[in-house]
Amino acid sequence: MIHGSKATEVEIDAATWPDSDMAWINSPSNPTGRIHSEAELISCIKYAREKNSLLVSDECYINFPAGDMKPLSILKLAAGNNKNLLAVHSLSKRSNLAGYRAALIVGDTQVIAEIREVRKHAGMMVPLPVQRAMTVALKDEKHVQEQAERYRNRRKQLVPALESAGFKVDYSDAGLYIWCTRNEKDWDSVSWLADLGIVATPGSFYGPDGAKHIRIALTATDLQISDAAARILSAL
Repeated sequence: MIHGSKATEVEIDAATWPDSDMAWINSPSNPTGRIHSEAELISCIKYAREKNSLLVSDECYINFPAGDMKPLSILKLAAGNNKNLLAVHSLSKRSNLAGYRAALIVGDTQVIAEIREVRKHAGMMVPLPVQRAMTVALKDEKHVQEQAERYRNRRKQLVPALESAGFKVDYSDAGLYIWCTRNEKDWDSVSWLADLGIVATPGSFYGPDGAKHIRIALTATDLQISDAAARILSAL
């Protein structure tokens, strides 16, 4: 890295993390859709406090729970003290504004002030029309709830079909994807679906631990998802 930093992969349990300048967590996770428990998030906050480390929580999929388990923001558990904490949100997911580069960070005021200064000199200004669109989108929760329900309904159609074909769905408690495995090479699963006209992403794209999983997006239309489920069942 040009800036001299070093990335270190860690387990979810923050009690096992080494000292760091910044720790990054992702809940709900991409690609797995796993949701951190309240206890896990509290442990992450404790780490940030004790190590004086910046904790950044990627919460871009927080608006789309798959069932009764609701994702939590670290800021909800911070007891009003956001020091050393940043939450990252994206309207690409929340409000279907992909391509507009519409996102925001919330948290430690001192850190955000420093980021604003860097932004001025690096030229990373969000265009005013995009800012205005974000303001409108953030004032409305109805479209977010409707989209969340769409993803839940698509998941309910596709998961049983995949399970009938021998896939085991792991996690996938929230977000836009199904993370599943047939305990075979990811590319074999991708190929099997491709023969049915269904495109999936090999899990190895996200690291060697995903080599037997695939990620299936729920971002196609309702009709396309229904058709994909029917194709899978007809191939059995």
